[in-house]
Amino acid sequence: MAIHGSRNLLLFSATALLAVATILAQSPGSGSPQQQPMPSQPSNPGMSTPDATSGNATTSQQFSDQAFVAKALAGGDAEVQLGQLAQQKSQSNDVKQFAQKMVSDHSQMGDKWFKPVAQKIGASVPKGPDKKDKKLIAKLQTLSGQDFDNQYIQAMLKDHKQDLKDFQEEAQATQDPNLKQVAQQGATIIQQHLQLIQQVAKNHNVTESEGSM
Repeated sequence: MAIHGSRNLLLFSATALLAVATILAQSPGSGSPQQQPMPSQPSNPGMSTPDATSGNATTSQQFSDQAFVAKALAGGDAEVQLGQLAQQKSQSNDVKQFAQKMVSDHSQMGDKWFKPVAQKIGASVPKGPDKKDKKLIAKLQTLSGQDFDNQYIQAMLKDHKQDLKDFQEEAQATQDPNLKQVAQQGATIIQQHLQLIQQVAKNHNVTESEGSM
């Protein structure tokens, strides 16, 4: 009887274990956690690569905008000082007339256009021309007569070509609507300046390669 009872007990235990194993196998929560599908990372906006790239691009453009405005203000100050110098030193009416326009236009562009924009976008306002333009001003102060006119005309040809390129590129690149409008309007004025100085250069037989700084 003892042996028969033991067999019954073993058979019952085996049946119970098989039932438990079957229940576990059918449970929806069974299985290793590593086998569960992982949530997709791009569903988190903060981790999205396109968003991160876009943020870096925006920051880079903001720095570029600030640098452009600071450079435009410094260049405008140089145009004003060079124009004032040309009015004093030049003996040619067309050069003096062009110089007067430089003083008037660049003063207005700086005070009414670029300084308000600089305040809005956090750009620094330079105290005057940069080192390169200060060197040019110092050099022209030592000249007079036709020598002064030739060097001044050459400098204006070179500067306005570069400025026109810079303004046009900024107008295309910036996402700031106020700065875009200023850059577009500034490019139009600088293009007019370039056409004027090209005519003055023709009057004085000054080529664009002559007297390079």
